[in-house]
Amino acid sequence: MLALGSRPVSSDKTPIKVSIPKGASANEVTVALDDKGLIRSAFVFKLTCRMSGSSSKLKPGVYEFNKTMSVPQIIKRLVDGDSLEEWITIPEGFTVRQIADLLDEKQLASGSAFVKMAIDQGYEFLQYPFIQGDNLEGYLFPDTYLVARGTDPRQIIEKMLDAFQTKVGPCKRDIQKIIKERMGSNNSDYNTKVNRIIIMASLVEREAKAPKDRPLIAAVLWNRLNKRMRLEIDATVTYRPGESTDNKKKVYYSDLASDSPYNTYKHFGLPPAPICNPGLAAIKAVLNPAKVDYIYYVAKPDGSHIFSRSLEEHNKAKNAIRSGKL
Repeated sequence: MLALGSRPVSSDKTPIKVSIPKGASANEVTVALDDKGLIRSAFVFKLTCRMSGSSSKLKPGVYEFNKTMSVPQIIKRLVDGDSLEEWITIPEGFTVRQIADLLDEKQLASGSAFVKMAIDQGYEFLQYPFIQGDNLEGYLFPDTYLVARGTDPRQIIEKMLDAFQTKVGPCKRDIQKIIKERMGSNNSDYNTKVNRIIIMASLVEREAKAPKDRPLIAAVLWNRLNKRMRLEIDATVTYRPGESTDNKKKVYYSDLASDSPYNTYKHFGLPPAPICNPGLAAIKAVLNPAKVDYIYYVAKPDGSHIFSRSLEEHNKAKNAIRSGKL
């Protein structure tokens, strides 16, 4: 029975597309294939998956099969992820370079072409009024996308900008409120001010490891800007558009001396552009910062932060961490 149920359904080579959503169980995959008439027996397909240890290895995506394929051939394609289109998740805080590397790794699009367009050719996306200048860093919204192999990077970028518009658009009332409270009520340069908010959100995204710290770090940034203090954000010091990936684990004094316009130890105010692509939680933290008067913070070994109101408190916290007391 197993051998018979594993045989191809027919000699028909007509391509049949099957979409396997993220998180689909082996049973759901079986139903999708059965509905398309690609397998003789749902029972045999599930049993073969179980016996081969493939039940938990079937990858999501959009696949092309035909009725001349046997059950083992179909399972192999699903396990290999040999799909026409693949679901790809862009984590919060990824830079343009990290997104490009992921596209290369999954062989979905040219990473180098993606970087060039995302960093240097923002002017080609005039349909999105929030875009400022040539650099799209900050606006490539972290989300899960279905991408076909060989897709033009422009289409991927448009998907991500559409997602930004869809997810951040509903925040307009909070954006207008924070602009009025923190930036002045003149809305003539609304999109410029939105850009400043996204820059701040990118700093929060790269600095906050613990979700609870996001609104606190956002408050520190707003407070330091209000006091005309340098932001002194480690994550900005070594950032290079189109090149940077993860934060540098250790920042040296030589890094702090860099003339980069992104070096917030050397230059007052915000860096010229976002340093990553922040998620909605980081953006909302900037729009709704904690009501605190902290102006310093330092990271503990677990990634969470200690917040301080004065340099004296801040130095005590740093010494406590170095001594292993925290």
